[in-house]
Amino acid sequence: MQERRSLRDYIALSGKGMMMGAADAVPGVSGGTIAFMMGIYEELIFSLKQFGPTAVLMLFREGPVAVWKHVNGSFLLTLISGILFSLLTISHVVLYWLAEYPELLWSFFFGLILASVWSVCRHIDLWDRNTYTSFIVGVVTAYFVTSMSPTSLEVTPLFIFLSGMVAICAMILPGISGSFILLLLGMYAPILMAIKNLELVTLSLFVGGCIVGLLSFSRVLSWMFSSFKTTTFALLGGFMLGSLNKVWPWKYTTAYTINRHGEEIPLVQENISPFSFESLTGEPALLMYSLLLMIVGVLMVVVIEKMGRKSEV
Repeated sequence: MQERRSLRDYIALSGKGMMMGAADAVPGVSGGTIAFMMGIYEELIFSLKQFGPTAVLMLFREGPVAVWKHVNGSFLLTLISGILFSLLTISHVVLYWLAEYPELLWSFFFGLILASVWSVCRHIDLWDRNTYTSFIVGVVTAYFVTSMSPTSLEVTPLFIFLSGMVAICAMILPGISGSFILLLLGMYAPILMAIKNLELVTLSLFVGGCIVGLLSFSRVLSWMFSSFKTTTFALLGGFMLGSLNKVWPWKYTTAYTINRHGEEIPLVQENISPFSFESLTGEPALLMYSLLLMIVGVLMVVVIEKMGRKSEV
């Protein structure tokens, strides 16, 4: 599963990590989707699974160099560095676009995810009752999750830790957005602000939860890929298709909440037609620009797919 890479390959891998980080910063888009399209998803899951008792024993018996090779350390370090760099820089841009041009941002990701459904499903050679059932289960599950209304709970150290555990599991699942899970838990804004302001205590708790959740859930995913690969692909494709409910560009807000700065922010939103968007919201639908960005998102998947296939050769 581990691959031998040149310096050029590691630079490209860092770029893939940056793209994953940029996707994870947006509620509704999964970094796992990007990893899958770039052809590194299974290697990522395999590498994370390597952390465990065997790695600990190897550390004492053979030393850190052997452990580093065992867990595919160079791959993980490069990828995670790209993700963290992107999160530290892209969060400012994401907040701006979400505030000023949400329809355009969601349009781009709608096209990206729509094309990603094909990206995943192309790996399924034979569609039978099991794959269709798995696909439908994925669609229904993702649609249900993305239709839930955000909640607001007290931000305690334990809740921050648990939020990290839950969100990271979603982040590595194509089609299920870890950022949206944080939004449902009422933790998206606090965590994004902690990243921007480098609040080390909050970030340490959150990262600790992410590590525990990641190392646990990666074993489940690795088992699913090794035992039920085709069914797993169908399930992930269904997750992506169902998640389009969340990234539909034109929304009408039916309920608001007040954040800790006294600002009014959307809490519950309904998907509406772009043709009724202007009359209901008083804002321009930006239909032509939105459609153009959807096409850009689709074309980007095609380009990423070609890059991913080259990396598999």
